[in-house]
Amino acid sequence: MHHKTVAEASAALRAGEVSSRELTDALLGRIEQLDPQLNSLITVTAEQARAAADAADERLSAGQGGPLTGVPLIHKDIFCTEGVATTCGSRMLAPFQAPYSATVVERLGAAGAVMLGKANMDEFAMGSSNETSYFGPVRNPWDLEAVPGGSSGGSAAAVAARLAPAATGTDTGGSIRQPAALSGVCGLKPTYGRVSRYGMVAFASSLDQAGPFARTAEDLALLLGAMAGFDERDSTSVEHVVPDYTDGLSRSIKGLRIGVPPEFFGEGLDADVRSRVNAALEVLEGEGAELVEVALPNMELALPAYYVIAPAEASSNLARYDGVRFGHRCAEPQSLEDLYKRSRAEGFGDEVKRRILVGTYALSAGYYDAYYRKAQQIRRLVADDFRRALEEVDVIAGPTAPTPAFNLGERSDDPVQMYLSDIYTLAVNLAGLPGLSVPAGLSRGRPVGLQLIGGYFEEARLLNVAHKYQQVTDWHKQVPEGFE
Repeated sequence: MHHKTVAEASAALRAGEVSSRELTDALLGRIEQLDPQLNSLITVTAEQARAAADAADERLSAGQGGPLTGVPLIHKDIFCTEGVATTCGSRMLAPFQAPYSATVVERLGAAGAVMLGKANMDEFAMGSSNETSYFGPVRNPWDLEAVPGGSSGGSAAAVAARLAPAATGTDTGGSIRQPAALSGVCGLKPTYGRVSRYGMVAFASSLDQAGPFARTAEDLALLLGAMAGFDERDSTSVEHVVPDYTDGLSRSIKGLRIGVPPEFFGEGLDADVRSRVNAALEVLEGEGAELVEVALPNMELALPAYYVIAPAEASSNLARYDGVRFGHRCAEPQSLEDLYKRSRAEGFGDEVKRRILVGTYALSAGYYDAYYRKAQQIRRLVADDFRRALEEVDVIAGPTAPTPAFNLGERSDDPVQMYLSDIYTLAVNLAGLPGLSVPAGLSRGRPVGLQLIGGYFEEARLLNVAHKYQQVTDWHKQVPEGFE
């Protein structure tokens, strides 16, 4: 039962072959049995899940509901959920229960999806390995000594281990696509503004975007259809028609022009990853697509620009956690200054503190023009590179991450090496474009991802390409040993 994809579970539920309660109970049992190895969930909402499953079964028996009615999923613990802990993987928010739910949670709930729990994550979404969580690291089901990627590593690991057919995540610089690649699942970062950020705890407001994890492009299409759409409560939400993303999944890609930037295949790319990605491109070429070299000359500037802009926005967003209004508060403060200092020192982990310091420095008087303003100018150059390339081709393709999953602890003491894990993904966030990672093979027993990048609001095209690839390959059907 746990091997069913979202589409398969939906079909079985609507045909009466299985009830949502049966499916939910089976997955909750699997979480109880297997998640202690992974630590992919922070909170399991068993009671609420069973109640939601029973309600879904009533709707289904009455001939009501849609494709997600009764389908279980997991939410990243960055989305506010009314009456349930929302921790962001941090001691700072460990006791916090949101008084409302995020738009993403509301919309998937309204579509009938059943929340099994909240997924572990890098603290405040700051990390590329899911090792910065206050609740401990998440382990990769393909190799328990390896990281699952981050910051949405708990979501990716849970889907890979068949603890749920789907999960939500957030992507600020690759935090959906990179863990999807390292954990062997599909992950979609939509166009900035496509999915509401309301109720999603902010890291870097001009970069953050919510999106889904699943095992197939078809499942991503079903999930995105429920998540997307204008939300007046989010000032960054774009009023743009939401298509039926499943409509064009099977259309031919014959004649599709796929851009291949040499900047994605240079120094630092693991030889095995290069080989698997080239093989995936050959598969798409065999389906009738045309491979075209395109240039992204400012790619090398994206990493330093991102690591000025994202920390700067983080330092502003995290200023609200001061021990006064909500979140962690130190014991017996001696003064207001002591309250601020100790609450923040105790509540935040090392990586969050590092980024706050970098961001505050970049925004400080005398340095704003030299760092933050310059980074924003580079951001425009990066976006212009993508715009020009996408005038020549329909999609851009390359590796999602430069290496397969690395070992736990391997890069913990080297922040620069950790940041390089996102070298192929973060430019997409700077430009606000949609990006998708699809499983494309294994390297030394660990997954490799193919990244597809499209024009604004062209998620349907990315899903079509990924779906056609999955129709002629079976990497998405591979199961980690021990989680069959």
